[in-house]
Amino acid sequence: MEAHKATEAGDGKALQPTPESAARPASEPASEPASQPASEPASQSGPQPQPDSEPVARPEAPPRPWRKRLRRLALALVLLFLVPVLASQISLGVNYSGDPADGTHTRNKDALWLGHAWVDGRKNDTDVEALAGRLRDTGIRDLYVHAGPLEHDGTLPGSAYPKAAWFIAAVHREAPGIRVQAWLGDVLASESPDGMRLERAETRAAVVRSTRQILAAGFEGAHFDLEPLHSGDRNYLTLLGSLHEVTRARGAQLSVAAHQIDPLPGFHSFWGTTTGHPKWWSQRFFGQVARRVDQIAVMSYDTMQPLESTYGGYVAQQTSLALEVTPPGTDLLMGLPFYRENRFGHWAHAETVAAAVRGVRLGLSRTDADRENFGVAAYVDFTATETDWTSYEKGWVR
Repeated sequence: MEAHKATEAGDGKALQPTPESAARPASEPASEPASQPASEPASQSGPQPQPDSEPVARPEAPPRPWRKRLRRLALALVLLFLVPVLASQISLGVNYSGDPADGTHTRNKDALWLGHAWVDGRKNDTDVEALAGRLRDTGIRDLYVHAGPLEHDGTLPGSAYPKAAWFIAAVHREAPGIRVQAWLGDVLASESPDGMRLERAETRAAVVRSTRQILAAGFEGAHFDLEPLHSGDRNYLTLLGSLHEVTRARGAQLSVAAHQIDPLPGFHSFWGTTTGHPKWWSQRFFGQVARRVDQIAVMSYDTMQPLESTYGGYVAQQTSLALEVTPPGTDLLMGLPFYRENRFGHWAHAETVAAAVRGVRLGLSRTDADRENFGVAAYVDFTATETDWTSYEKGWVR
């Protein structure tokens, strides 16, 4: 998950001034007085000319045409921004309308992200029993337990997951049939000088070795969350190809956390140019990633949506876009926000589990209602509330 998301204590975890009119010199007189000729005799009689006390009127300056053009340009820019935003919000609200199709419920392929406390010694048997009780009668099949983070060079210290063997055994004992995957992540040096550099072959090779390492420790899969990962990253695709060879040979799962898909074609390019953070993936790149893994979980939260209806409509759109390019043999999971934040990008009153679940069902209904390899993934256990669990169970599990 991105670095601004809720984290568990102890986790190691991804805008000129308008120019004024030209002023006249302060010493310039408005008019010159009529003066008496110096040669005129002082005894001259008759009326004398009087000085003109009224200033000579100057014509008003014509209006500056550039000011009018500037105002029109400003209005055009505002409309250029507001009209598409308003149109998109209306469209998402409409996308949230209607009823999901019958049967669009869990396929028992759901997942849950777990914090680091499960493998570093802070949890015990009682905690595992409570977790197993919580998972019972739900559709959760996979647990992504945080076992990293990876070092920037791709290595993984064995000291990062000292209680992994105990946790895996305890889960198998208390909740048979549930798989435990190692959640490995790191910050990529894609938008800053620091982080993992996938363009380095030696770094990718180290990530592959780290994967062999966690599979040898008993994990039944490797779940990768590398961020910010830009659309079209060929080095990432190369890494996934190598990783899948390793997991396939061990009968293990390869899963990834995926960025959202462009809500409009090429939107990641526009956003990257204006903000420096592309955020979205193209639909094509999403499909390329999905073809190289066993599971792909869309981080369908942190969407900047202000209302439940627009957020739910956005999730419905994301579900449809992902379904269109995910191979039938790959598990597609849509993320549920089991956490609460209020900031630009994520509003707790809008991004609710109930809205997400309904959006998922609407997208599934409209695109591929019978898809079997499909589910939801809840982020994250240590911030989940009873309301979150109830919304998931009533809306999706039934």
